[in-house]
Amino acid sequence: MKETYLAVAGRIRQELQEIGKVVERAVRIWERAATSSDDYYVDAAALNLHGFYAGLEHLFEVIADSIDHAKPSGPRWHQDLLRQMASEIPGVRPPVIRPETRDRLDQFRGFRHVVRNVYTFNLDPAQIEILVQRLRPTMDEVAKDLLDFATFLEQIGEESEDTV
Repeated sequence: MKETYLAVAGRIRQELQEIGKVVERAVRIWERAATSSDDYYVDAAALNLHGFYAGLEHLFEVIADSIDHAKPSGPRWHQDLLRQMASEIPGVRPPVIRPETRDRLDQFRGFRHVVRNVYTFNLDPAQIEILVQRLRPTMDEVAKDLLDFATFLEQIGEESEDTV
């Protein structure tokens, strides 16, 4: 079990670096969109916003599978997974993210759904701009929460090692 905790902690730390690159890419692309009449920058910013949330959701799935041993299913599983990450599981783990972080991420979850279900020419540039402006602060919050959780997992992994 200790190996699982340590592996998930390492995965969190690695994936956060990759997701951070997606955040910076989205911000840079949006800066270009603001000075260009080329709609492709809007599309690219939307794709990176999608990638931001998709990367986090993938991490949440890893945590649900490896630590919680329970992953939501059904038509609302994306929302349920986000709620699960903000909930303590007594005897297993503390909340992975704070409720405030969950609320911020829910906006990106909803946008991810839009990107997957509409044609890009129907995307609302004003909505994309709002999300890009919220992207770095949201990343800062979620990174803090996930790094704290990774530290928790490493401590549990080390404690397990001491008892072996």
